[in-house]
Amino acid sequence: MTVNDGERPIEAGIRTDFRSQMSYGSYLDLERLLSAQHPVSRPEHPDELLFIVQHQTTELWFKLVLHELRAVRTYLDADDVSRARKALARVKHIFRTLAEQWSVLATLTPSEYAEFRGSLGSSSGFQSYQYRAVEFILGNKNAGMLRVFESQPEAHAELAELLEGPTVYDAFLAFLARGGHDVPQSILTRDVTRAWVQDDALLPVLARIYRDTSTFWPEYATCEDLVDLEDAFQFWRFRHLRTVQRTIGFKTGTGGSSGVDFLRRALDLTFFPELYAVRTLIGD
Repeated sequence: MTVNDGERPIEAGIRTDFRSQMSYGSYLDLERLLSAQHPVSRPEHPDELLFIVQHQTTELWFKLVLHELRAVRTYLDADDVSRARKALARVKHIFRTLAEQWSVLATLTPSEYAEFRGSLGSSSGFQSYQYRAVEFILGNKNAGMLRVFESQPEAHAELAELLEGPTVYDAFLAFLARGGHDVPQSILTRDVTRAWVQDDALLPVLARIYRDTSTFWPEYATCEDLVDLEDAFQFWRFRHLRTVQRTIGFKTGTGGSSGVDFLRRALDLTFFPELYAVRTLIGD
């Protein structure tokens, strides 16, 4: 078939009757998905839809990130490092996509946002339980955050479960220990409800891996995958900060935070500090 008069003919084999067949829309539940955007500004501001779609798509990506990171833990627990690495790579690319997505929201000028910002009330991205869940499973745990979700039993329960469970890093270090690496017992039996902080006792273990990459290639490559993931996540955090600063300057956040200053402090949080610290030892 050729294109005639500006039209591409429908091929004979293409399905057009979906009265008794699953369609693209029904498989994706598009009727419900595309009817979930409810601007609250009155009169409705034309740019509020952008703001809603930006944050809803972010939450969809967070859902996939959590799915993949849970899988990473499971794969590492089973010593299936190849599958763990594939899932880590996927998460890395998701955060690269999320970082680029901020460029769309950045088209919202300060004047435009100011026209409907007051309609948002106290709602804020700070209240994203999926974002907190991602932080928790990667090691930035904070039991105090659960108070924010006491009115959402399911979200509260998920965060409590992740607070009390091992992180991706915990699973990786246990994998290293099972593989014969001398991971300190104090690390393997640590209180996993606490935020991870740098433990220099781990550095000799990682240095051994980095100094003999041919022998420890799976371990070394997974270390670098984790670094890739942290870099991608931190770049997303940075783009978030810059987009907020570009849009509202140094105003207080709608959820009551200090805004840009609060977001800037998040850049000081790290998931895998030893994987950065070990770099100073390589070559010595």
